[in-house]
Amino acid sequence: MPTWLAAGLWGLVGGGALVLGAAIAWWVRVPRAVIAGIMAFGAGVLISALAFELVDEAVRLGGALPTVLGFLAGAVVYVAANTALDRRGARHRKRSGGQQPSEAESSGSGAAIAVGALLDGIPESVVLGVGLLAGGAVSPAVLAAVVISNVPEGLSSAAGMKQAGRSARYVFGVWTGIAVLSGLAAMIGYLALDGVSPAVIATITAVAAGAVLAMVADTMIPEAFERTHVLTGLITAVGFLTALVVHLAA
Repeated sequence: MPTWLAAGLWGLVGGGALVLGAAIAWWVRVPRAVIAGIMAFGAGVLISALAFELVDEAVRLGGALPTVLGFLAGAVVYVAANTALDRRGARHRKRSGGQQPSEAESSGSGAAIAVGALLDGIPESVVLGVGLLAGGAVSPAVLAAVVISNVPEGLSSAAGMKQAGRSARYVFGVWTGIAVLSGLAAMIGYLALDGVSPAVIATITAVAAGAVLAMVADTMIPEAFERTHVLTGLITAVGFLTALVVHLAA
């Protein structure tokens, strides 16, 4: 199988976890405390993966300066885009309770939530594609982190969409579309960067890592803390250690 196609398929697998989470939320009544706990676990997994896989790889390939600049750029761009979407009704897109506005309450919020969900997923998908450039195979730890974190993301967000009165067509249209676009992002990330210098790959990897960390802090941890409170840190730490074990075993 061509490597560019493998990149696209792995991106599709990562994005497909969002669809799985949405399906669980739509057909199974999952307690919000359970959703929050899974979200905290997923946040820890992502933090571990970006620390031991993404940032470490970026430093190895390009050194400290490209890594630092790329990481800050990714965080700044994500926060700026997220702030713009917040003003259009996407602030609580990962909340499972009644915080998400309906279309009647905030016109255009449905589109903003969809774009926000895409914004959250693209950096992870690009990482999967770029990761194939270095070793020719996807990192098991990064793939596990993306899948494990995407299931609760899709679950929590879809539960909130359902409570806001959005239709099944909207919910599954959003997540299926994002899964497909995640595959395309991974594929494009591989094709666009094939043959570039290690410093460029390091910078792009660091940009994605910065965006992922900003996403975790802005959207995942608030949802987790709302229900798990003092247990949030412990559950997140367990997620972090789980991803570390995967990394060491890979």
